Amino acid sequence: MRTHRWVATGYSGLDDFAFVEEELSAPGPGEVTIEVRAAGVNPADLKHAQRGGDPAELPLPIGYEVAGTIVDIGPDTEIASGAAAVGDAVLAFRVRGGYATALTVPADKVFAKPDTIDYPEAANLLLAGCTAADMLRAARVERGETVLLHAASGAVGVAVLQMARLRGISVLGTCGPNSVERVREFGGLPIEYGPGLVDRVRAAAPDGVVAALDAVGTDEAIDTSLELVDDRSRVVTIVAPQRAEAEGFVALGGSRPESLMFRDTVRASLIRLARNGHLVVPMARTYPLADAPTALRLVAGGHPGGKVALIP
Repeated sequence: MRTHRWVATGYSGLDDFAFVEEELSAPGPGEVTIEVRAAGVNPADLKHAQRGGDPAELPLPIGYEVAGTIVDIGPDTEIASGAAAVGDAVLAFRVRGGYATALTVPADKVFAKPDTIDYPEAANLLLAGCTAADMLRAARVERGETVLLHAASGAVGVAVLQMARLRGISVLGTCGPNSVERVREFGGLPIEYGPGLVDRVRAAAPDGVVAALDAVGTDEAIDTSLELVDDRSRVVTIVAPQRAEAEGFVALGGSRPESLMFRDTVRASLIRLARNGHLVVPMARTYPLADAPTALRLVAGGHPGGKVALIP
């Protein structure tokens, strides 16, 4: 079977991206082949191709999450959600090379796709959802508490808002003026960025916030979090690891052992939430697979207005 896919031929970013045709290996035991209907587009996809590394790893497959249908399945193989067959609709997360027309992946990365969400939504569910759940875990947030969330209108932020609402957690969500209604729609109390942010948070939460979750990484967000939260073990960032190391708060990453273990265990519950309509994936737009660099430029700009998917 032939596949077309995007790879990075070097570590200079989009200038090194190439759209190539290759022969796809048949699935062995513990593997399935997925015909991709949608591939999720995430900032991490571009960062992965800019991090540098061993030239022997090149060309580097791009894309971490997809949704599609099974077209081949290895012998004696079940997917993570149970028995599966050719033709089943599925989603897969933490794969390599999702920007493709088809790919062969480990079956333990693959789950049945809920009928209640479409392929672009399914292809964007787990990276943002697992990250959001991990932030709430790391900050030890419990029912009845009030937390501060930076970049509340972004993909991870919207997932945090929905999970927090289900758990009875109050969220003050920082955002730009054009995103106030989105934060409110998903259960947060919007607080606009800009001068006087600390005072606005204090006015909105006179009893204080017990934790701060950062998905933007600006100095304003970090400085505000550190001023308002006394316990630095409850200040969590997913984008500012250098400041976290220097100033003694928590930085999360999907490759860190504790996060990796937790994110693996939470996947099935997030899919159930999506199936039941409790975890929505707001979509901004889709692009043809051949336009992957254009889609990545939009996402890397930081304000896509929702999730983005590539459609083969």
